[in-house]
Amino acid sequence: MNEPAVVQIIGAPVACAEGMKETWRDLATWMGGKLRARYGTAVTITYYDLFDPNCPPLPPDSQLPVVLVNGTLLSSGGKLSMPTIRRHLDALGVRPEL
Repeated sequence: MNEPAVVQIIGAPVACAEGMKETWRDLATWMGGKLRARYGTAVTITYYDLFDPNCPPLPPDSQLPVVLVNGTLLSSGGKLSMPTIRRHLDALGVRPEL
């Protein structure tokens, strides 16, 4: 694979009794570090808040958090899943750095 795989995660702050939490941003940042450690420059990971001006358009009927890989919907709603993202990247031919 010549071009890096592009992983985009779209979420939003979560309101709770203690105020606003950036749970999805925090998890996306952690996942990004793990994916970069495994795949190096073969993958780019970007988190977008739903209200960011440069946020990619959401696919119809999607729910947060949304994960797009190379612009294609991988998951919508529920939890962010590292195994799902890794399986998809592997299926695309993205190879871990040794």
